[in-house]
Amino acid sequence: MNVVEKILGAHLVEGDPAKDSELGIRIDQTLTQDATGTMAYLQFESMGVSRVKNQLAVSYVDHNTVQIGYENADDHDFLASVARKYGIIYSKAGNGICHQLHLERFGKPGTTLLGSDSHTPTGGGIGQIAIGAGGIDIAVAMAGGAFHIPTPKVRAIRLKGRLRRGLSAKDVILKVLEKFGTKGNVGWIFEYTGPGVATLDVPSRATITNMGAELGVTTSIFPSDDVTRQFLTAQGRGKDFVRIEPDAGAKYDDEFTIDLGKLEPLAAAPHSPGNIETVASLKGMRVNQVMIGSCTNSSYRDIRTVAQIFKGRHVAEDVEVGIACGSRQVVNMLAADGSLAILIKAGCRILENACGFCIGAHMSPATNAVSLRTNNRNFEGRSGTKSAKVYLVSPETAAASALAGTVVASKGTTPVAAPKRFPVDDSMFLYRETAGKGVKGAAIVRGPNIAPVPKGVPLENGRKYVAAIKVGDKITTDHIMPAGARLKFRSNVPEYSKYVFEPCDAAFHDRCIANKDAGLANVIIAGESYGQGSSREHAALCPMYLGVKAVIAKSIERIHRANLINFGIIPLEFEDGADYDAIAEGDSLEFGDIRAAISGDGRVSVKCGKREIKAVARLSEREKRLVLCGGLLASL
Repeated sequence: MNVVEKILGAHLVEGDPAKDSELGIRIDQTLTQDATGTMAYLQFESMGVSRVKNQLAVSYVDHNTVQIGYENADDHDFLASVARKYGIIYSKAGNGICHQLHLERFGKPGTTLLGSDSHTPTGGGIGQIAIGAGGIDIAVAMAGGAFHIPTPKVRAIRLKGRLRRGLSAKDVILKVLEKFGTKGNVGWIFEYTGPGVATLDVPSRATITNMGAELGVTTSIFPSDDVTRQFLTAQGRGKDFVRIEPDAGAKYDDEFTIDLGKLEPLAAAPHSPGNIETVASLKGMRVNQVMIGSCTNSSYRDIRTVAQIFKGRHVAEDVEVGIACGSRQVVNMLAADGSLAILIKAGCRILENACGFCIGAHMSPATNAVSLRTNNRNFEGRSGTKSAKVYLVSPETAAASALAGTVVASKGTTPVAAPKRFPVDDSMFLYRETAGKGVKGAAIVRGPNIAPVPKGVPLENGRKYVAAIKVGDKITTDHIMPAGARLKFRSNVPEYSKYVFEPCDAAFHDRCIANKDAGLANVIIAGESYGQGSSREHAALCPMYLGVKAVIAKSIERIHRANLINFGIIPLEFEDGADYDAIAEGDSLEFGDIRAAISGDGRVSVKCGKREIKAVARLSEREKRLVLCGGLLASL
């Protein structure tokens, strides 16, 4: 057996992998962050469960930490009160970024982790099946329910050799993205194996599994081996170690080999993590901003490496440099070894231990600026500046370019040794003593920005439909539900829904409301890889609130497809992609006996004028029930 088969087999509660069916797996751990957590806990609360039932639930505050106005602060109070009542550990703002913190303090090899953030697969760096999902799926898992995935295909990414100086794990995952792209990987899990694995420390492995989310795979995973043992022991968690490696002769559905010694520095060019170019091809391009950190490259290994490159030098005078560490532990270590002083003396801005610049919450580049960033996404406008050109690079390339003022590859520095002991300070993890138990009678704090959760309504025959918007390929959840300045409204669906598709068509909200008031059901028409990016369920929840009943696309990405189903929106795909051209925004559509179609094989004939278009919703029996009744909450 391979590593994936071993862990999934130990957690299987529904389905049969041999029959290629939908699988239900038991979830050991859950995590949320504040941008998605408020809705997840409102949904959990509506289920009437007295406490969390999974092994461990952690609520992190790391997204909405810039508190301009009362909304974010109110959300944090709500999250803390929910954690106390239901038996959840609460990580205060300033403690760090959820994925880095969970890797350090809670992740366990051989367990399952479900998180309301698409970069939850970071946990695969220590041999954990860690999957990103919508908040309502996390609520179900906290209530003791199974999480459902199609039986995955497993691709072995075989690593051999050793990285040369000046290269790091970021270049490895960019190479994988160069090969497999950001679409067409739905239903796959990537398992890293081969002799090269032993040359990568846990932070490097976590960088690779974190950015596996950009591939669109279910998750990515490394074995749990001696490197994992050393990391957990250094964190004071040696008892959590379990060795999990593939058996000799383990079978895979596909294999791809990377010779680490032959890699060269790479970059993801605007505006996709899959748009890979060599750093050499970009050499000499002027750089305006360099941002180092986020959940992808914010470990002690990463920031210490940057400090070594900066030592005794100063960043170029016309380059703005920001550093966001992943946790207080990382900051404390950098302060202790002198790295923090080096970064400050070099002219860096030291930012909060939070997601920050990655989600456009601050540090937006200037108009038309070139920004090199070590985070995981460079979607158009995600930085907060639509005209900016964001390139994703390794910490080594970022540091070297910050000094030069132009893009340049790093000559490398002395490798940072894995610490033998990390300084542990868990004082900003609250309610550890009541984790899993909760405090009976504890009050929930609700500010005015926290609104009730809307529920879907059953699917009806006889409705008139209209194509409310038509969008192209690779529409991300950032396009559908913008973050940045709009993120503070995530607890308030009626308010947040005003900004659905704002980057594409600011009139979408008003058009949908007018259609809804006229008794029309709204439909979204899309191209390839619709719903790329984050796990934000609001990209389905808010459209549902606006009366969207179906999406017809050339293809739909995994997490977003699941979110659509969870909120009663039909995820349809064109049988013939050419039919995408036959529908225009504003066209009237007829779906016929839609309930019978969904109850059957999911094939739907859509009439658009004189043309009949074939589309299909490939649904399991469980998913059919959810769509028919209006979504998961409506089914309870």
